[in-house]
Amino acid sequence: MTSTTTTEEPSARITTPERPPIASPGVRQLTATEFNTAMVHLYRGEVGRANTWRIRLDGTTNWAVLTTGATLSFGFSSEKNTHVMILINSLLIFYFMYIEARRYMFYDLWRARVRLMETEFFAEMLTPERSDELENWRQILASELLHPRFSVTLWQSLGRRLRRNYIWIFGVLLASWCVKIVIHPHTPASLSELFERMRIGPIPPVIVLLIGVVFNLFLIVLVLTTGERASDETTSRQEMRQRMGTMHSD
Repeated sequence: MTSTTTTEEPSARITTPERPPIASPGVRQLTATEFNTAMVHLYRGEVGRANTWRIRLDGTTNWAVLTTGATLSFGFSSEKNTHVMILINSLLIFYFMYIEARRYMFYDLWRARVRLMETEFFAEMLTPERSDELENWRQILASELLHPRFSVTLWQSLGRRLRRNYIWIFGVLLASWCVKIVIHPHTPASLSELFERMRIGPIPPVIVLLIGVVFNLFLIVLVLTTGERASDETTSRQEMRQRMGTMHSD
């Protein structure tokens, strides 16, 4: 009886070669040419952002002007059209002003960066011999890029847009409402008739007049409590350093 022995070859082991650790690229100092090129591209990008938001500001103002014109045309086109449309339009204009104030906050953010690069980078290239370096402006700009913050509050933005554009629109609406009540379609015969014209459905005339007074007082307070900076559009170098440094001091 013959015994047969079978020899099995051991199965080949599949081994994955170890990958060498990926070395992160070392951080090297930028050359003067590389730094200038990067700053120029950053400046162009920030100018583009500022221009985009500046155009959006004009958009909401155009909406307000067109809406006001259409409302006044409708209100004075017939004696049957009441003054309610003017009051509703005033609320709509305030909402447009709120939208524009929010857009202004973003516009001011990009504009501040542009102005900082103008007063520090480009001005330094034109006058490299100056020695009034109060603080490293690169750190200020880097802090602004890493931790962007609005330099104006919503309340301040509302006040600025009101002073520059919307105060005239609200003034036209107030004057139009008074004209509609007093002389359109004819002058009231008595003071009681004048007050009766202010009525809005079940709302008494006194309540309507009180709401109008409170609304206009609110606009006056908004103008008085949000004083304009002396050089808001053309901030000097020292003012810009103080403004940006204060924002990121904490």
